[in-house]
Amino acid sequence: MINLVFDLGGVLLNWQPRALVAQSFPALATTPAQAAALADALFGHPDWLDFDRGILAIQTLIDRTAARLNQDPDAVADLIQHYITEQLVPIPSTVALLDRMRQNRQNSPDLGRSLRLYYLSNMSQEYARAVERFDMMAWFDGGIFSGDVQWVKPDPAIYLLLQNRFALVPSQTVFIDDMPHNVQAATALGWRGIHFQSAAQLADVLADVIGW
Repeated sequence: MINLVFDLGGVLLNWQPRALVAQSFPALATTPAQAAALADALFGHPDWLDFDRGILAIQTLIDRTAARLNQDPDAVADLIQHYITEQLVPIPSTVALLDRMRQNRQNSPDLGRSLRLYYLSNMSQEYARAVERFDMMAWFDGGIFSGDVQWVKPDPAIYLLLQNRFALVPSQTVFIDDMPHNVQAATALGWRGIHFQSAAQLADVLADVIGW
């Protein structure tokens, strides 16, 4: 048995924080370095993590972020309530890879019994409900959004929740994420970790893991 656990944002769903802040606050992100710093100030802040965790209301996040960054609350609201949802869409290359796994499972009884697909995503309830409309979400055998359980990666608790909920054997579980510290948290629990960099890179690694 092999359990593949996918992060969503940055792996299967488009997530480009620097581009988002540059679009919303062009005067503050005139250079790549400024965009990177602003993205970290917004999406790396404890308020955003609490929003992902499902313990901070979206309006409170907007108000606090606008005050902290000294920005127009309407501009912050547009980013958080509209732009992110509009851009959080499937990445064709990696979704095609996931679809290939799905079809191979359907066509091969042995693979169907030995390969399970899951997701583990830091995502608020608002965004989680929005992405659940995508066809690819039905291809998973299960998964967890942080906003539904009030834990976020890289806290070991959210990995263990997924592991216990679906009876995953650590040595048979492979975690795929674009953030190295999230991968490290998984490997510390005995899972195998893959630092995602591209669909092509992931396909090469999974060729060894799955043997296709």
